[in-house]
Order: sequence, then structure tokens, then C-alpha cells
Amino acid sequence: MSDEDSTADFATLADALAAHDIALEPAQVDLLDQYRAVLWRWNEQINLTRHTTLAKFVGRDVVDSVQLANLVAQRRRVLDIGSGGGVPGLVIAIVRPDLRVAVCESTQKKAKVLQLIVDELSLPVEVFGCRAEELLEMRTFDAIVARAVAPLAKLLTWLAPHWGAFDELLLVKGRSWVEERGEARHRGVMKGLDLRKAATYAMPGPAGESVILRVTKSDDE
Repeated sequence: MSDEDSTADFATLADALAAHDIALEPAQVDLLDQYRAVLWRWNEQINLTRHTTLAKFVGRDVVDSVQLANLVAQRRRVLDIGSGGGVPGLVIAIVRPDLRVAVCESTQKKAKVLQLIVDELSLPVEVFGCRAEELLEMRTFDAIVARAVAPLAKLLTWLAPHWGAFDELLLVKGRSWVEERGEARHRGVMKGLDLRKAATYAMPGPAGESVILRVTKSDDE
């Protein structure tokens, strides 16, 4: 997609998906469009998203979510932390129905709206209105996903005591990821962890490029 296309809007969700070469089943496109409509409706009452055009919804929210979904093995248990309005967790649940997806949001108003969205769309997604650290004291997952939650050093500090509750961490980051990695190393929170760039992909507009980082426990630990 060109920068010029990224600033224009689309007539339908299917058109926006096609512009990004995202191929989904018709039923998935319909469910994703229902989610988009419900999300935007709730956004008029509570701030859930700034991406209120089809171009931005697909070019940012769906693209990030699909890139994450492509990195998760079949039938994994996935937790989206700091889910906000449901990105990436609810989108992942729609495009990868084989996964067992849960979303976690500590802001109670947003968590309640997430539950209402899940109920309205009949999505097989668990919603938790608490901090991720509290949830990881009680539940285990195969993968944690996160986008725009916190800088790498802060996020790894929060999750440090809980590596026994999940196997891998998949993080959407922008061009500042190298600086964030340096800060995390400086603070010593990378010790015992292995960080790899799992995906790189173009984003429209000034964002330019996004990466997905995969963080796991080091083999020698």
C-alpha cells in the first residue's frame, strides 16, 4: 500500500483488507466488521481507539493483530495484556479461531466494555478486569501478546516474577525498539532472557515500520 492510499478511506472493510493483502474467510470478514462497528459505537462513550476510519483500523489494528497471529502455533493459549478496546486480542480471536484467547485490562470501565463486546459478538474469549501480574498468579498461558502497553524495560520488570506462567512474549514495537532494548539491558531486566526480532513489516504514514519482538527464557538458564 502506498502512503497516498494509506491516507484515503475505503468503502468497505473487504476493500481495506484487500489493499493490505489480508485474506480471510467471508464469515471472518463479517465478524471483524461487526467488531469494528461495535468498537466504534462504544468509542463514542469511552476512549477506546483513535483509529476510526477503515484505513486506520485495518492498516494499524488489523495488520498488527494478523502479524501477531501468524507467529502463534496452533491451539495455543494466548493472553492479550492491556487490551484496551480489544486490539490485538479480539482481532486475533477472530482471525485465528483455533487459539484460546483471553484479554486482560486493568481499567475497569474498559474491561466492562470488553466483556460487553465479547458477549454481543459471541466470541469465545475470556475477559479479565485486573492487572496481568495478578492474573498470572492464578493462570498459565502459552503466549502473551501486547501492543502499546509500556516500554520494554517496564514491561519486563512487571513480568519478571511470572515467567513460570507463560512461555513466550510477543510485542509489537515501532522504530524505537532498539533504544528500548538498550534501556532494558542497562536496567538489567534482560538477564536470563532471549530477545529476537520475529517479524518486520511496513506501516502506513509516519510510523514507517513495525517489528514484533519475541522474548523467551534463555536456554542456558
